[in-house]
Amino acid sequence: MTVSERFKALLENLKLTSDQAEDGQTKHKGVAACLNSHYYNSSSETTNRLLVGSWGKQTRIRPPRDVDVLFSLPKSVYDRYQWRLGNKQSQLLQEVKDVLGETYSLTAVRGDGPVVVVPFTSYAVEVVPAFLLDNGQYWICNTKNGGVYENFDPNAESKNISDSDTATSGNTRHLVRMMKCWQGYCNVPLSTFRLELLAIEFLGSWEFKGHSTVYYDWMVRDFFKFLVGRVDGWVFAPGTYKSASLGSVWKSKAESAHDRAVKACQYEADSMPFSAGEEWQKIFGMDIPTG
Repeated sequence: MTVSERFKALLENLKLTSDQAEDGQTKHKGVAACLNSHYYNSSSETTNRLLVGSWGKQTRIRPPRDVDVLFSLPKSVYDRYQWRLGNKQSQLLQEVKDVLGETYSLTAVRGDGPVVVVPFTSYAVEVVPAFLLDNGQYWICNTKNGGVYENFDPNAESKNISDSDTATSGNTRHLVRMMKCWQGYCNVPLSTFRLELLAIEFLGSWEFKGHSTVYYDWMVRDFFKFLVGRVDGWVFAPGTYKSASLGSVWKSKAESAHDRAVKACQYEADSMPFSAGEEWQKIFGMDIPTG
């Protein structure tokens, strides 16, 4: 098995099945229809909602995780809450939770941070209630410290990964999907959003960024080396430039992955594909074949 064949197989194994994709579509459209019915007197499954996260950025993998949906509320809702005392953001999330709970009464809908979670058996749909701003960004709820609205720019985030993917001949989304696989298989305490921004940063200056899957063993190896070098660093959200700390609790996981990738690359170079596959499986699990 060649390097290209191995990593193409991995990426194929990470794709959602047609049933999983259809199920996710059904779930998030139903949630959007419920909110549109209440807030806009509409039965639309698509208006006033924007897919964000992995579904919006086309980086979803299996097994299915969740579907992130931003729902744009009417300005009249914002005006209504401005007259309230206390934590307005918490109260707003509670209202959206109650609206969804009326339709999904058998599902334990809950508020969780800036989102309202509808935990279906197969998927969780995470709804981000938001208000559209004149500059194209959104205000979303932060319930901490008495409550505040924070800027969020999903369009800038999507453009950021799309531009990188175009510049790297599709390698950016592939790298993000593979790193999400590693994150899940090795229980890496580093968020997907941070991994995504780091992958874009890494590929921006990687020597072989536009090359084919033949170079994917090197791409994975070199990314882990880059990742270790970013311990305790920062990343910044596109559009809003809000900073996010990377911390260091994941450092040992990245170092182990890098060591294994170095061994795997050497085995690939020495024409020992099964030994290479065994090392890759320590990083990605059974989704990547040994031979």
